[in-house]
Amino acid sequence: MIDKFTTVYPGHIDLGDLGQDATPANERRYSSERLASVFEKTEAVARKMDAMGWHTLWLAEHHFQHEGYECLPNLLMMAVHLAHVTKRLRIGCGFNITPMWHPLRLAEDYATADILTRGRTVFGVGRGYHTREVETFGAPMLDQEANRELFEEQVEIIFKAFLQERFSHHGKHYTLPPEVPYRGYQLKDLTLVPRPVHRPVECWQPIVSASPRGLDFMVRHGIKGSVGGGASTMQEGPIHAYQQAAARAGREIELGQDLQIGIFFHLARSREQAIREITPFYEEHVKMFAPLGFVPGITPPQVAAAARRGGWAAAGVPTVQHYMKLGAWFAGTPEQLVEHVKGLESRYPGMEHVNLSTSLATPQAVMLEQFQWVAEEVMPAFKPPPR
Repeated sequence: MIDKFTTVYPGHIDLGDLGQDATPANERRYSSERLASVFEKTEAVARKMDAMGWHTLWLAEHHFQHEGYECLPNLLMMAVHLAHVTKRLRIGCGFNITPMWHPLRLAEDYATADILTRGRTVFGVGRGYHTREVETFGAPMLDQEANRELFEEQVEIIFKAFLQERFSHHGKHYTLPPEVPYRGYQLKDLTLVPRPVHRPVECWQPIVSASPRGLDFMVRHGIKGSVGGGASTMQEGPIHAYQQAAARAGREIELGQDLQIGIFFHLARSREQAIREITPFYEEHVKMFAPLGFVPGITPPQVAAAARRGGWAAAGVPTVQHYMKLGAWFAGTPEQLVEHVKGLESRYPGMEHVNLSTSLATPQAVMLEQFQWVAEEVMPAFKPPPR
């Protein structure tokens, strides 16, 4: 049953003007001081969620975003800080973009955070989707096959380092350790110092294309899946495909087990009010993500229109109501959200987590109000029965 409520906060500042008639995404540029305000905002979100009984706050690793949309470059440092200003909330890495790291530095940093937060840091890995970020750090992004190949080798190394007291690796991209003399002997293996205390390591990865190769890789390493973004509009496919990948590996799981669905939500006292209020946030989401391929079904002319001020209806840019029908977005009353999540629970009996996220560009005050509303009027409907 669903009993763990989580959210993704990608790290946007309060932008000010919002929606299709506001500043185009590529024209947004803010001062360093304004961009740094994201850290206080993240702390405020974490404190509110902790006080209201939310399970996990997922943060997103991104770089160089002067546009103000995703401004958290180091999730593990944030997790250590947030764990010291909260009591129970888990901080999820959603996700550490592995191609932008040396795998052993990522493994060391996570292990350090695991120890310092007493297990409240949740590991997560991803391949990335911003060319500006991944290619700048010297890893492939335009070449998707090269990106996946590098990612898979890096994750293999990370799990070796987590699970084996002594390990070595000989692959296409890494030879670990290098065969060099060290203090009178020839180096043949390494030990990660420190290793995570809490093992096995809980690890999550986004499910986007739901390819058999990607899902088989996840199952082989015990990686759980987050179905969000474009994939949440076709949730049936990825969720069944993950169960089938587990079966190929000889593991029988319930439908929805080890998965969570991401839904962008906004609550109000009526559905009409909620749609009216979420629309500028949704439009800012489209401005940001349509050129990156994360607005399913949008056409190139519509992407071009979304990069300009206004005129979206004439260009046929999909409205938020379109994606509400597909299940990726929700706007309505708390009672209607309970009904919506109960529907997911009945369709996916193995699912325990649901990810309810305020849309990109939602102001801090609105985010805090929405998280409290969910805690007070939605989450109680999903409490496990008393024993």
